[in-house]
Amino acid sequence: MTITASLFREIIAALGEQAADDIAWSENLQPPTDAEDFASEAIFVICNSGMKNTIAVKIFAKVMTAIQGGISAFAVFGHPGKAKAIDTIWRTRDELLAAYLAAPDKIEFCASLPWIGGITKYHLAKNFGADVAKPDVHLQRLADREGVTAQFLCDRLASETGYRAATVDVVLWRACANGVLNSRTGEFLGTRTAEPATQGELGL
Repeated sequence: MTITASLFREIIAALGEQAADDIAWSENLQPPTDAEDFASEAIFVICNSGMKNTIAVKIFAKVMTAIQGGISAFAVFGHPGKAKAIDTIWRTRDELLAAYLAAPDKIEFCASLPWIGGITKYHLAKNFGADVAKPDVHLQRLADREGVTAQFLCDRLASETGYRAATVDVVLWRACANGVLNSRTGEFLGTRTAEPATQGELGL
């Protein structure tokens, strides 16, 4: 089933206030200008990688409390690779922000950060204001059903609805995560069947 502009609007209506919040957030994303904000966004993506959002948010909160207090992430996070990446990003956040702002290819710069990979680079770039789609499991399934890439799917709907491609990505992800849209079958269910994730949990 092709996701039409009409169906996309139905999805927004089914998500209700959650969609309104997500759209407002995504449509107003800006590039980072503060080193701490830059680092915290990258650290959240690292925490979120490979984990359920609800778990990642709790870990992220503990990690930020630790490193902002001068304590290594190792003290509160049992994943050595991620903890090392977090400590490195936090310690070099000023240099990293300057390098990011100067980088001609923001997505590939994100990929150069420790523990940011081929999928999560889109997540981070999107949170930094880039108008891109993250080809995660849900978005890739939806795109595969149409024989296109996740970016093409979101670009098409963006041109048809007036939203940013990144916003289309967020809405479709939210619909799948909350049970409004079945990414495996493409079926529009029309009602929320899952506990809504918070805005900070966007995969985000």
